Amino acid sequence: MIGIKKSKKIIDKKELKTNKLLETSFKLFTKKGINNTSVDDITKEAGVAKGTFYLYFKDKYDLQDYLIVKKSKQLFDDAIKSLKKESITDFKEKVIYIIDYIINKLVKNKLLIKFISRNLSWGVYHDKVNLITSDNELGLHKLFIEEYTNSNIKLQNPDITLYMIIELSSSTIYSCITNNKPLPINEFKPYLYKEIERMLEG
Repeated sequence: MIGIKKSKKIIDKKELKTNKLLETSFKLFTKKGINNTSVDDITKEAGVAKGTFYLYFKDKYDLQDYLIVKKSKQLFDDAIKSLKKESITDFKEKVIYIIDYIINKLVKNKLLIKFISRNLSWGVYHDKVNLITSDNELGLHKLFIEEYTNSNIKLQNPDITLYMIIELSSSTIYSCITNNKPLPINEFKPYLYKEIERMLEG
């Protein structure tokens, strides 16, 4: 029993240090940029030893990649949670709801979209996703395949379709949100959603 408590304390401490590194690095990366942020800056502000940093990450770029994956995945997870509260039954409408939810979140958080840039798909397809996903978790990929299987839509390759939807959304909304180009995001949304619907027609 004492051994279990001790190991739980070690895990909690490790989680606390990792979270502190992630919070601090996100703040510094978005404020100063990655090129002007050193590992020293991160560890000093986080109050974590430099050796501890290298237990978790190879360098600041490895940490940046991990953060992009984590932040992108969190957006998808939050969108799925929100979707579950809605009474949407149509497969296409569910996909568009998730994309719309994420866009609205990014509109409210310009720092986040600038940090993620056009790498939203990392939250589903990057190798590092496995490091932050539990086996029983219903991520976007699982949800999409399940919903597709239960629909009467026939796609040549559902996995590729999902990837293309995320990539299309990620690459096109970036400039609309950050620069209002080629259109402000609310004017651009109908064009994007029409294209997503077309992609889901098979």
